[in-house]
Amino acid sequence: MRIVNAFLCGGYWASVLAAPLSLKSTSNVNSTDSNCVGINGLSPRCRPVEANHRREIFYVGGHYQLDPQTQQHVLVDQMYVEKLTPFPSPHQRYPLVFFHGGGYSGAAWLQTPDGRPGFASYFLKRGYQVYLIDQIGTGRSTQADLNAYPIKGAQSLETTLRGFTRMQDYNDYPQAKLHTQWPGSGQPGSPAFEALSSLAIPLTTAPTQLETSMRHAGCVLLSLLGPKSFLISHSIGALYPILLSDQCPHLIAGSLNLEPTTLPFESIFGPPSSPNAGRAPARKWGLANTPLTYHPRATTPEDLKPVRVGNDSAAKRSCLLQAEPARKLPNINLVPYVALTGEASQHAGYDHCIVEYLRQAGGTPEWIRLGEVGVRGNGHFGYLERNSEKIARVAEGWIGRFSR
Repeated sequence: MRIVNAFLCGGYWASVLAAPLSLKSTSNVNSTDSNCVGINGLSPRCRPVEANHRREIFYVGGHYQLDPQTQQHVLVDQMYVEKLTPFPSPHQRYPLVFFHGGGYSGAAWLQTPDGRPGFASYFLKRGYQVYLIDQIGTGRSTQADLNAYPIKGAQSLETTLRGFTRMQDYNDYPQAKLHTQWPGSGQPGSPAFEALSSLAIPLTTAPTQLETSMRHAGCVLLSLLGPKSFLISHSIGALYPILLSDQCPHLIAGSLNLEPTTLPFESIFGPPSSPNAGRAPARKWGLANTPLTYHPRATTPEDLKPVRVGNDSAAKRSCLLQAEPARKLPNINLVPYVALTGEASQHAGYDHCIVEYLRQAGGTPEWIRLGEVGVRGNGHFGYLERNSEKIARVAEGWIGRFSR
């Protein structure tokens, strides 16, 4: 009897599995319909927006370390990696590795706050293998060693409003009035504003430990992907392509950076007219907090002798560059570099400092000011704004030049 039942069950399931698969939509509601914006997109009636792909997750890097309190070993310095493979298969020459900005995670690349396909889907549809990482110490790469990776809270409502969604209302810098692309009103309570606020998460405040572990895990990841990959970053995420270009340049096809926050030797806190605005020392090795390979060799940060260059105004900030004769960055200069800057972003006033620093150090960086190529009205989160696909096309064009 058991054998017969097994045979019958096997025949039943064989017929089920052999039957043609029928996928019927439960609704005609589109994911970008007003009823599917923000958290409303959870409804089964809203169609998925992501490109068809297969998803796998991995952790790279890391090692076991003794916890002095428990006297047991815990894994530390590991990095979360999400592998997205386009369906039916990738056909582009090099994969893309995405680095999120500070206080966010790799999830920021998946879709926009108003429910449209994100950068990940854009490039998946074009046949690229896509990898999304969570920076070590953040999100799904949060660390067990909280002493080595202390964290601070996510950004405030006021920061989001003034810096990212409604800067045109404050006019803290001349370019702010050009901002037109945030989806929806940009006000608290609107779906896209709440989606961006919810996307923000705590971040680590240990730059030296973070950079050291990201160098190792990042190069391990790139060595597994080989022979080369393109690196795409946003904001402070641009630090990691710099570090990896210094550590393992032979594994990188190009470095594309959206609004890079790697201002040489300092950080700017707020535009000149905003409360508590100012500058603070940062990245003592020029573009990083940890040593970079210079020629002639720099044994201490003081060897770089930063000097203030240019007049300082709200529209164009002065820069800290090396004293001449400037040391070169031979490893970093091996990797093609481009910065993309929105015309309404605060970065429009100081991204030139990064480009000038790299040029002074012997590189040939490119700077694409999006407004000058017809992509208008973007703030710091252009890749999430209404014309994000136009920015993706600019990025795709640059990548294509170095993919041959």
